[in-house]
Amino acid sequence: MNTRKEWSVSCRDIAGRRRDLTVFVSSGRVVLVSPPGETAVLTPLDVGRLRAALRDAVVDASVTHEQ
Repeated sequence: MNTRKEWSVSCRDIAGRRRDLTVFVSSGRVVLVSPPGETAVLTPLDVGRLRAALRDAVVDASVTHEQ
């Protein structure tokens, strides 16, 4: 069973299409997955959401790594 936490942040690719960035923790490290082969373009609000997702992932990775 996969109980991995994931955070998703909306963005747009360079052509303006809606995409998502995904943040998760694997083996005590934070993983950021961008749209396949794309550039993520973020609004200021989306950057705030990404920051929050990264902060939460770091906290989760710290707890996972200590166990």
